[in-house]
Amino acid sequence: MPKPLQYQSGSLIYFQGDAAERIFILQGGKVSLVYQDIETGADIKDSVQPGEFFGVKPALGRYPYEENAIALSDNTSVMAFTVQEFENLALANSRIIMKMLKVFSNQLRRIHKQVSKLMAKEEQPPADSLFSVGEFYLKNKRFSLAKHVFNRYLTYYPSGKNALAASKNYEISETALNKYGDGKGPSVPVSSMSSTGGASSGGASADVSSLYYKAVNLVSQGKYQEAMMSFKMIIDASERGAGDPDLTAKASFEIGQCMYLMNKYDECIKYFTNMLTKYPKHPGLKEAVFIMGQCNEKLGKKDQAAAFYKKVLSMSEGDDETSVKVKRALSLL
Repeated sequence: MPKPLQYQSGSLIYFQGDAAERIFILQGGKVSLVYQDIETGADIKDSVQPGEFFGVKPALGRYPYEENAIALSDNTSVMAFTVQEFENLALANSRIIMKMLKVFSNQLRRIHKQVSKLMAKEEQPPADSLFSVGEFYLKNKRFSLAKHVFNRYLTYYPSGKNALAASKNYEISETALNKYGDGKGPSVPVSSMSSTGGASSGGASADVSSLYYKAVNLVSQGKYQEAMMSFKMIIDASERGAGDPDLTAKASFEIGQCMYLMNKYDECIKYFTNMLTKYPKHPGLKEAVFIMGQCNEKLGKKDQAAAFYKKVLSMSEGDDETSVKVKRALSLL
């Protein structure tokens, strides 16, 4: 059953980072939700009105509370629900759902206002602003949000000057989230923005080499989209004169292979066609042509697939691994 609770002025109902196990309805008195501005880190306070819910979003989403909830008056009374109790209540009363949507709408407007203000700053480009938001979340141990923001950065700005730092921060966020959980654990190292176009630690070649092997590891885990972002950064680094030719060639091949593994067969064919047009002596030539044949076979284009397989055999001088795979594929057509 829902529990009625009483708080005196200044009492904390819950802390930011606490496990969100309860949803609250303010029955009487005053409650303030205190959180940090994503731009400045300053405290911002939202008032909860009697009859309004708070703590809903994190409880339903199964992640920690994002703010401190503080009673501002004596004899503040709230009703505390477990998630199951709240869901049962909402299903039985559509007015509850409408009130909940109102709360969410107000929160989204508040977040939109902050982000719009942050992104509108003329002295800081949007990419830098997005990176700063992720950095803020990471420093404050809000690892799930940091991971999401850095993933957005790498999606929208894969060639950004802070792409390597964003990639490192993404990995730091993911590791800390899995190890400690949101809002917990010790402070973690943060790769900051660099005016020289990358993270400040280590040499460029070491960074690229580390990035390549981490990307290969992502492929082995089935995280193909994330791996593609890392491989693209290696190619971008090469175009800026900070790459390794061998790793760049391998990365360019791996991007096409990721597309194939993601079942993006048309995109894979187009990508490898462009790659081999630009680099006709690419070391992954035969394997790329074989994968193009595989893509056509997956698309039901057996004649085109056979043509690609025969092309591979015409380039082979013996029974190497690729040729063996091609002969097997031809026999099954």
